[in-house]
Amino acid sequence: MSDAYRIELRTVDGGPTALGSARAGAFTVVVDRPVAAGGRGLGFNGGHLFYLSIAACISNDLYRDAAARGIALRRVAVTVDGDFEGRGSVSTPIDVDLEAAGDGPADDLQALLDEVDRIAEIPDTIRQGTEVRLRTRKVTGAFG
Repeated sequence: MSDAYRIELRTVDGGPTALGSARAGAFTVVVDRPVAAGGRGLGFNGGHLFYLSIAACISNDLYRDAAARGIALRRVAVTVDGDFEGRGSVSTPIDVDLEAAGDGPADDLQALLDEVDRIAEIPDTIRQGTEVRLRTRKVTGAFG
């Protein structure tokens, strides 16, 4: 299996604050719980990252596909709304608001938005219900 998108998350300073990294540490993000939930409130929680991944994918795909169509985008705004209503729940329906400003006819920009909505990998993965598997479990007294 390819690890092109391998993500690692490790808690720091006794947790729950953690650093998430991709590509052997080349990119990082702080993950935490809200202060009211026992965290330090220093970073995104898992729900934030879930919805952010949808927005990031759509934005990146818009720029990729716009360039392929010869459209120069000047600005993209993606807003994603959803919620998790209770422990162990799945997301409520996810709403996406999308705005793009660029050079080109409005019909071409609208077609770009429609195409990216259809093919953006993260939203498409969610829509198709990709399986998530726990591959290994390891319990030790301490990390080495």
